[in-house]
Amino acid sequence: MNQNKKLKMMKIALSFLIAIAICSVGCSPKTQITPTAKEISKISTAAGFLAARTEESGGFIASEDKRDRASAYAYLYDNAIAAIALSYAGAQQHAEKIADAIVFAQGHDRTFQDGRLRNAYNSGDPKSDSGRSIAAGKVTIRLPGFWKDGHWQEDAHTVSTSTGNMAWAILGLSIVAKNALDTQRQEYLTAAMRAADFVLGLKSDSGGFTAGYEGWDDSQINATYKSTEHNISLVCAFSTLAELVREIDSDKAALYADAADHAKDFVLSMYDDKIHCFYTGTMTDGITISKGIIPLDANSLTVIILGEELDDRYQTIDFVEKKMAVGDGFDFSAGDLDGIWNEGTAQMAVCYRLLENTEKYESTMAYLKTQTAKDGSIPAADRDGVSTGFAIIGSDILWEYNNVQSISATAWLAFAQLDNNHFMRASE
Repeated sequence: MNQNKKLKMMKIALSFLIAIAICSVGCSPKTQITPTAKEISKISTAAGFLAARTEESGGFIASEDKRDRASAYAYLYDNAIAAIALSYAGAQQHAEKIADAIVFAQGHDRTFQDGRLRNAYNSGDPKSDSGRSIAAGKVTIRLPGFWKDGHWQEDAHTVSTSTGNMAWAILGLSIVAKNALDTQRQEYLTAAMRAADFVLGLKSDSGGFTAGYEGWDDSQINATYKSTEHNISLVCAFSTLAELVREIDSDKAALYADAADHAKDFVLSMYDDKIHCFYTGTMTDGITISKGIIPLDANSLTVIILGEELDDRYQTIDFVEKKMAVGDGFDFSAGDLDGIWNEGTAQMAVCYRLLENTEKYESTMAYLKTQTAKDGSIPAADRDGVSTGFAIIGSDILWEYNNVQSISATAWLAFAQLDNNHFMRASE
């Protein structure tokens, strides 16, 4: 037998062995996860929905939207925040299913091995036949897309990497690690640190962190604008991770703590003390403040994450109420007030709980109850076509929210339902 034929036979054998190894994990009969989704629903109907969806998928979860061909797209942000909600609701095994999927995705990317994660994956278990590919002995996770005219189509945004999504993935892995057994804890922390180290490469000398990488694998470019929402999320992610690794790697902990401060300084620089709001971030030069659209989450998340560090938090909430309120809910941004963004409204409910404003908390929760389906989920918006004021990155398509099931909105509803006012604080 010649050398080339031997190598070919070895590659085939290696691929076969890898397939068997993965199948032994990803294709094994499902075992019941405890507590069950029904039991979790008694604590939080929203968390119960997330648990049920995780039991069905065995990994990444996605919203159901039969009108949309992308309904099987499992967005990284959605899954990270769902994992946090599940962990805090006592559904640790469910949270670990999602964390395991994130770890697998990070370690089996088709192109990048630098700790980054894509903006979206296929829903389901990434270790299953439909979730991964094996070629020449290499296992890679499949990325979402669809067939059209005999060609596989992917989306430039979903294969890109957003700093904000990375922040939530770091936080999600850290929170799940905090409540995991030793073996899984180390695995999740290692993945969180790899993701954090990747984000450190996006640190800007002029303050904060840039927005990530956009485009196809072979031509991705650094998105040079800076987002307040991305950076406030990084404050929470870096500080939480720093606390968790302090005893095992003090140098890394110090590095992450410094990164949290760097992100925080940028967020505070986006504050307008005359109208008491946080602007969306900067233009592509990384310096000029973008003042045209003021999103709710740049303000609500800052109030939630910085808490008492933020002296003007009551004035910031007052600004949101005056500029974004639509009935008992809130629009995405200060603008046309054309509908209610349920995720941001749930964030405001968390703010009210933090600020001990029981009356407004209860009225906001009463509205959210009108949006809640029998399965515990809520839609992204109270109607179709709720505008954000932004276009989808890399296109001229308007970014809008519709009246369809939303994982992220449901996760925020779970936070609002859970009796844990400091769920994002690293010191808690």
